[in-house]
Amino acid sequence: MRVRSFSGSAAARVTLGVLFLTGTLAASAALRADDGRDVQDPRVHIGFEIAPVTLNLQGKDRELVGLGSYLVNAVAGCNDCHTQSPTSEYAPGGNPYFGQPKIVNPAAYLAGGRDFGALAPNTPHIVSRNLTPDKTGRPVGGRSFAEFLHIMKTGEDLDHLHPPCSATVTTDCFPATLPFDGNLLQIMPWPFFQSMPVHDLRAIYEYLRAIPCVEGPPAPSVLHNDCA
Repeated sequence: MRVRSFSGSAAARVTLGVLFLTGTLAASAALRADDGRDVQDPRVHIGFEIAPVTLNLQGKDRELVGLGSYLVNAVAGCNDCHTQSPTSEYAPGGNPYFGQPKIVNPAAYLAGGRDFGALAPNTPHIVSRNLTPDKTGRPVGGRSFAEFLHIMKTGEDLDHLHPPCSATVTTDCFPATLPFDGNLLQIMPWPFFQSMPVHDLRAIYEYLRAIPCVEGPPAPSVLHNDCA
């Protein structure tokens, strides 16, 4: 069977073959940003494909947003913990665990509220935080990137919700007799994230800047976000 050539010269055919083998031609054709620039990292393209909410890209680094979406939605599965419950994670008729096409519930996406219960008797319940941006446009309740990076690298709870118990702190705290440091986030897998390059953590932060604000419960709940 004869195969029709894509080019009239043997040299051109060899060049095309090499490009296809290395993936250069495929990548440059499939991963072109809206402004015409080539995006070399395929994760960026996938990130935009799988983002479950409308993204606000104004003033954002598009490539970081796409990479951040990939890390948040395809690698870390952040919404599994940072949504109120399995019943609110997916939209009606969109729960993949029932064999339905996956549709994430945008009203609860990354807004926190999952109650993981107590780590031991007489210790506070651990509840996931609201990661969506507030009216400042900064995520996690208005945290700067420096604060976000510090949290991810050290696990320090900058909200100090459940500090170590002391003579002056006796409620919502961790007793010194238990192997839990109340100064650090519990349950949150920051030891996993602290191993990530700063560039990837910056991408996650940039993506969280781009998602819609979810107000959450009224103040003074730590889950409340001032979206206006």
